[in-house]
Amino acid sequence: MSDVNGLGRVVLASNNAGKLREFASLLDAAGIELIAQGELGVPEAPEPHATFVENALAKARHAATLTGLPALADDSGLCVRALDGAPGVYSARYASMNGGAKNDAANNAKLVADLAAHEDRRAYYFCVLVLVRHAGDPEPLIAEGRWHGEVIDVPRGANGFGYDPHFFLPALNATAAELDPARKNALSHRALALRDLLHRLKELA
Repeated sequence: MSDVNGLGRVVLASNNAGKLREFASLLDAAGIELIAQGELGVPEAPEPHATFVENALAKARHAATLTGLPALADDSGLCVRALDGAPGVYSARYASMNGGAKNDAANNAKLVADLAAHEDRRAYYFCVLVLVRHAGDPEPLIAEGRWHGEVIDVPRGANGFGYDPHFFLPALNATAAELDPARKNALSHRALALRDLLHRLKELA
């Protein structure tokens, strides 16, 4: 299978196993081999920025600099309308920023607690993808996707990761964690962003 735009092997600027599974599954059809940065000895990059796109770009350039390979990075999170977009870019460390543990259970517990006084449960997962073809790429490819749903108090489902058990999709009457991986990969914010990215790559081929 020929790859898109001659990329071939791409380092994923993340060590998140869930993300690697989702991205690898979606990119395999395009002939792109994805390898986690940890397998190449690349440490996690700092994420000091207040926007998704700045964090993703910093991570992609970091991985490309240390490996000499094209790099793909995402910055993604759950944005809740009643919480003014929180947890947003801080989704992975939402609880730990306030003295709690840095894990999915603690983050979900804090989210539910913060929403206790709110009736509006609308939320969306947001993903920004940045692909740099080399460390100094002056034209990084940037794509994004939004997946709309709402937050529920009681978790449902055993698939997925992060906030998936609490992210309810009314049209499907299911949470993201109740979807099988193939279905989620076809619908998610990452899937939408990757389709956008692949479209941009084909235009450049």
